[in-house]
Amino acid sequence: RARVEALEHALGTVLFTRSVNGLVPTMQAQAVADAARAMARASDAFVRAASASPGEIAGTVRLSVSEIVGTEVLPPMLADLRATHPRIVVELSLSNASADLLEQEVDIAVRMHPPRQEALVAKKVGTIPLGLFAHADYLARRGVPESPIDLAKHDVVGPDRARADLKLVAELLPGVSRDQFVVRTDSHPAQLAHARAGVGIAVVQLPVGRADPMLRRVLPELEIAALETWVVTHEDLRNVPKVRALFDHLTISFGRYAGRG
Repeated sequence: RARVEALEHALGTVLFTRSVNGLVPTMQAQAVADAARAMARASDAFVRAASASPGEIAGTVRLSVSEIVGTEVLPPMLADLRATHPRIVVELSLSNASADLLEQEVDIAVRMHPPRQEALVAKKVGTIPLGLFAHADYLARRGVPESPIDLAKHDVVGPDRARADLKLVAELLPGVSRDQFVVRTDSHPAQLAHARAGVGIAVVQLPVGRADPMLRRVLPELEIAALETWVVTHEDLRNVPKVRALFDHLTISFGRYAGRG
């Protein structure tokens, strides 16, 4: 609170009003919010850049990946990285939204679509296929669907409000509607967790589903969308040793992972 008051005094304006619920931003505060966020990102990027001496493969690298990649795919990759570059520290941002690489909100991102900005350097590392999976106990209890039409008789775990995911379901599984989902969530790790618990059938990345001994692929002949995968960084960072080391490591690791699909 003292820092807020000092800032207001220095600017000669009121940024927050006090209420029983805490501080409420004024219109003036909302007007400068974007600039404040840009300053904060620049400060964070400066600290990361200064976390190692020039030429050293050490220091902090901020990485953005989706939730499912961060929880199911990335950990063994970073374990291998630790063996090769133990002085690199990874700050992990888990979000299905694309982090802003132009503003250097992160140093590297793994994206499921190609970048469009010219200032970004991207490497396509493969295509990750998706499939339908269910727990062995669920299939023993409810039977194995033999065609997409049979899914209407089954419990399905699916998206809630994510438009892209709902569109995918509508295109590939016309007999399955959102109203039929027994659990609705836009969190892909949550969808996977419910499939693992035997709640129902869910869409899972093939390498993840195949690696789980209790999950069984359902309707393997059904073509589900595949995720083109890119490792992306800013052109100003590509030759920074710690960023280059992580970028190259992820390129190789995701290439192997996609190949297992």
